[in-house]
Amino acid sequence: MNAVPAFVWLIALPFVGAPLAYFSRRRWVIFGIIGALWVIFGLQLLQPRSTHYRVGEVNLGLDGAGVLLAGLALTLGTLIGVYSSAYLKHESGRARDRHDALLLILIGALLGLGCATDLFNLWLWLELLSGSAWMLVAFHGNRPAALEATVKYVTQSMVGSALSLIGVALTLWQVGSLDLARISTAGSSPLLLAAGGFLVIGMGLKAALVPLHTWLPDAHSQAPSGVSALLSGIVVEAALVALLRLLGALAAVEFSWGALLIGCGCLNLIMGNLMALRQSEIKRMLAYSSVAQVGYMLIGFGITALSGDPGGAQGAFFHLITHALLKGLAFLAAGVMAVGLVRPLTLADLGGGAKRAPLAAMALSVAVLGLGGLPPLAGFMSKWQIFVSGFAGSPGWVQAVVIFAALNSVLSLVYYAPVALALYRQTDTTATRVAQPVSFSLPLLVMLLVSLLLGFVPGLMETLTGEAGAVLGSLWVP
Repeated sequence: MNAVPAFVWLIALPFVGAPLAYFSRRRWVIFGIIGALWVIFGLQLLQPRSTHYRVGEVNLGLDGAGVLLAGLALTLGTLIGVYSSAYLKHESGRARDRHDALLLILIGALLGLGCATDLFNLWLWLELLSGSAWMLVAFHGNRPAALEATVKYVTQSMVGSALSLIGVALTLWQVGSLDLARISTAGSSPLLLAAGGFLVIGMGLKAALVPLHTWLPDAHSQAPSGVSALLSGIVVEAALVALLRLLGALAAVEFSWGALLIGCGCLNLIMGNLMALRQSEIKRMLAYSSVAQVGYMLIGFGITALSGDPGGAQGAFFHLITHALLKGLAFLAAGVMAVGLVRPLTLADLGGGAKRAPLAAMALSVAVLGLGGLPPLAGFMSKWQIFVSGFAGSPGWVQAVVIFAALNSVLSLVYYAPVALALYRQTDTTATRVAQPVSFSLPLLVMLLVSLLLGFVPGLMETLTGEAGAVLGSLWVP
């Protein structure tokens, strides 16, 4: 048997560590496990890309897209683990232990999803990811709103799972294999087109494609702020990457998957922005904006699916990174601003926020303006890459879509800008200054500085996003 590559241990360790974190009842255990994951990840980066490991019929591989997902999962997982030390300090010890164990399982599922090279394992890892996510959404299950959000998430997720499994079964029936490489050589058939339809609907529900997004605003707004950061920052996007891998395997099917992705992207943009405009509750606004931000990624990936040029996918992956950082920063900062409130944080509550929590106010204002695409912040740079790829040799209707996306970016500032302005509005509030321990301040400061750095020096991500974009681009070469 071949030597076990580092990424296999990277996947296995979180699942070994989760029960240790739960039963040991020591918070340092989770940080020890996450530290070990970073060491293994560093060792993996020293090995060649596209490493594969087979166990029976299960084949795992790590390519550029998997490395990008793994890096984001570990980065956000580490920062949210630190943040939760203060955010959950008033919860019972057993509740914190449960949170730590589920956080490790979620990280492990993200790592496994990034390494799956067959359709069934993509489905399996996505189910594990969804299961750990909805259990984290149910963290405050004693609250009626949180319980309702969990039930909605679970119900719709199960429908998506069933539809996806039908697609998996149809593919196996037609091809006789679930290996993505073998599926890509099977050609076109009505059965594979039907399988693709079931998989798009099933996995699209988990990736929050409009109109399959209705679970997302409730789930993201009712979860603890750190969990909301993970859900919006990477969980939804990981489901999108899984969907793109399987569509790449079905590229030979006589159907324009690229046009479908771009069409879904336009729906996500307009619906997400219009719904966010109506929100006064900050976390619901941020949740709906995630629907819109997924739209930019769909357009970028769709451009690559149409032409085979990896530029669109590279821009979409860069936007995935900037969105994960900025949206994670926004949710964490909103969690700090909500300390002491017994109700959801609203726009009216932000008045005088810069005096009560200066770092959180700065972080939230930079995050929302970056998400709105204000230059030269990171969100503008990643959107710009997508727009440039859309104009480079694309047909006229794609260029019109790019203009539509740019106008939607301006539209989003209509609800983002008031959030930033409210934080610095002078009010007569007598609210006391919010205490910001190191476990609050450090994640905010790190994410703030990195997001600013990526705005001014976007080339730092070029190698990482280039490798990830090339992976998807190679699937769509005409």
